[in-house]
Amino acid sequence: DDTEELEIAVDNTAFMDEFFSEIEETRQNIDKISENVEEAKKLYSIILSAPIPEQKTKDDLEQLTAEIKKMANSVRNKLKSMERNIEQDEARSSADLRIRKSQHSVLSRKFVDVMTKYNEAQVDFRERSKGRIQRQLEITGKNTTDEELEEMLESGNPSIFTSGVSDT
Repeated sequence: DDTEELEIAVDNTAFMDEFFSEIEETRQNIDKISENVEEAKKLYSIILSAPIPEQKTKDDLEQLTAEIKKMANSVRNKLKSMERNIEQDEARSSADLRIRKSQHSVLSRKFVDVMTKYNEAQVDFRERSKGRIQRQLEITGKNTTDEELEEMLESGNPSIFTSGVSDT
């Protein structure tokens, strides 16, 4: 009877070791997303401060954005998987379940914080880009509606902004 309890304890230890390694890996991925978000903010500033942004900077930003999305999806899936496992074990009220819930909760909050910062940076970049385009067009004497500005932003075609300058 004692050996069964010992085996269960050993199994549980192995399970928790695996869980903590998943937690650590997920935490590292969230930290990497956070670093990428900071890098994206720098690229946003470079793009906004350059009279004509370099294509390489735009390409770097595009690559970074793709990396952030990929990692965010991976972290989101891992957190959902952890949550499902926790829900399956809900019946057993044990110390390790409480630990897992707590770790999952901390990581989920951290992930939401990082993604919120990223979304805020994207919105800020978009608004500042919109303002810049509007100023450039006003200089050329072109008046644009919000809808036209949105179209220009969506197309990502910088020649739209300069066409008025070269036409005059």
